Amino acid sequence: MRKKTLQIDGIPAILWGEPSEKILLAVHGKLGCKEEASLLAELVHPHGWQVMSIDLPEHGERKDKKTPLVPGTVVPELNAVLTFLRGHWAQIGLYANSIGAYFSLLAFSEERLAQSLFVSPVLDMTKLIETMMGWAGVTSERLEAEGEIPTAFGETLSWEYFCYAKAHPVSRWDTPTEILYAGTDTLTARDTVDDFSRRFGCGLTVMEDGEHWFHTEEQVAFLRGWLRGKVR
Repeated sequence: MRKKTLQIDGIPAILWGEPSEKILLAVHGKLGCKEEASLLAELVHPHGWQVMSIDLPEHGERKDKKTPLVPGTVVPELNAVLTFLRGHWAQIGLYANSIGAYFSLLAFSEERLAQSLFVSPVLDMTKLIETMMGWAGVTSERLEAEGEIPTAFGETLSWEYFCYAKAHPVSRWDTPTEILYAGTDTLTARDTVDDFSRRFGCGLTVMEDGEHWFHTEEQVAFLRGWLRGKVR
């Protein structure tokens, strides 16, 4: 597999595959990195797709940088990457995982890409933050008063982020989309993914005993089969 490292407006990236007119932008989730797109590149290459994967803030080569992983930073970066891709490829698709899907929904809501593949997507950040507030026993009043509250499960609850999420719900998504969802996903509820799929006409595949992070041998095999069947 041909592999080329590059920078897009200072964002570390990898271009995978042989030259083509078609490119999939790969946006990883929490704790991910651009290198994990090797599996995706392997599976979509027979369909004529190249893959461009990037490191989001606080991830991969950007772990030690001060750029925060928040919509105000990530959305402009994704738009800059899309502008770059448009200058080099005729057909652009999207592959996004977990919170990478949420950022992509914000960044590309006005776009109609060739296709989109979402794996364990975060589709409603307001609901997710409310869920984490419940896990931590934090009320909205306390969060507003304190601004930020670290939790025992490793996330820091933010009043600013919570207000942003409420002010920017996903209300438009025109790209043809397929979703792979895990039946035991604790971050996105089943009714949330069902509602999103109905509203925007998405295809939905559920691995009932899957987890938010597809990582076991069985889960990765399921992911592989789903990708082979859904990429166009």
